[in-house]
Amino acid sequence: MLKTIGVLTSGGDAPGMNAAIRAVVRTGCESGMRVMGIRRGYRGLLDGDMFEMNLRSVSDIIHRGGTMLYSARCPEFADPEMVQKAVDVCHEFGLEGIVTIGGDGTFRGARDLTLRGIQCIGLPGTIDNDIASCDYTIGYDTALNTIMEMVDRIRDTTESHDRCSVVEVMGRNAGYLALNAGIAVGATCILIPEVDYDIDSYIIERMRRTQKTGKQHFIIIVAEGVRGIDSKSLARYIQEKTGVESRATVLGHVQRGGSPSVRDRVLASQMGHYAVELLKQDIGNRVVVNHKDQIVDYDIIEALNMKKTIDLELYRVANDISI
Repeated sequence: MLKTIGVLTSGGDAPGMNAAIRAVVRTGCESGMRVMGIRRGYRGLLDGDMFEMNLRSVSDIIHRGGTMLYSARCPEFADPEMVQKAVDVCHEFGLEGIVTIGGDGTFRGARDLTLRGIQCIGLPGTIDNDIASCDYTIGYDTALNTIMEMVDRIRDTTESHDRCSVVEVMGRNAGYLALNAGIAVGATCILIPEVDYDIDSYIIERMRRTQKTGKQHFIIIVAEGVRGIDSKSLARYIQEKTGVESRATVLGHVQRGGSPSVRDRVLASQMGHYAVELLKQDIGNRVVVNHKDQIVDYDIIEALNMKKTIDLELYRVANDISI
């Protein structure tokens, strides 16, 4: 069993990261390990910015959004010399393994460290849900619920004034947030990067057909990764073509914050515990994921080579029921 392990969060923050940190620290401490909290991801590792954690270090954090260890992006970690510097820092502090929480970039860093003798386990923490090996990432469920709540509030004024609201949601280059949130809020149209579209036939004609059934207010959900679409320009175009007063709202980073949902707290806790159980067996170069409602692990290299596709049947269902 490893004697000293670390835990870090890297890349964009996601609700539930604190629950994962808590699980790692408490499982490690209860197993007789020394657990080091590494601040600000791989950048903090390079700087040796870490401290020893105990059971009480993670009290009262499970309900908090963000990450108590802070996060940062560290593009220089792609440099082999920087990876070796990180390995040297690990040796200096006696770190034998690290639980890394983040996205694909975080996993690549974990892979590189493991190949140099530091056993690493990756946990998928991202609201975008774009990790190919994982069905549900830490933070995704909370972000969905935040979007739903925000759009429900927008709908109140949209309906009161017979408007069309174009709402841009996050997701980077993936449409998982847009598709599922769009269904949850009853959006008339959902634009995602994975599906080609024509604005006139998909949005304008759809709105006109819906107006004939008596509906006079509309919600359009747009994923930020859709190419060639600017939410404000789209709202202006809709108003010009339909005569329906249209407004654009970019939800932005409000989607990253807030207290994590029950699902994210439980999922993160399970994953954090599982990660330490692997390290106790001196197993590294693995990612711990949710697959078919089970917590399983894959080789990091295998996981990075996996492909994830959007559920086009779900997209068809969304269009059938939102007219």
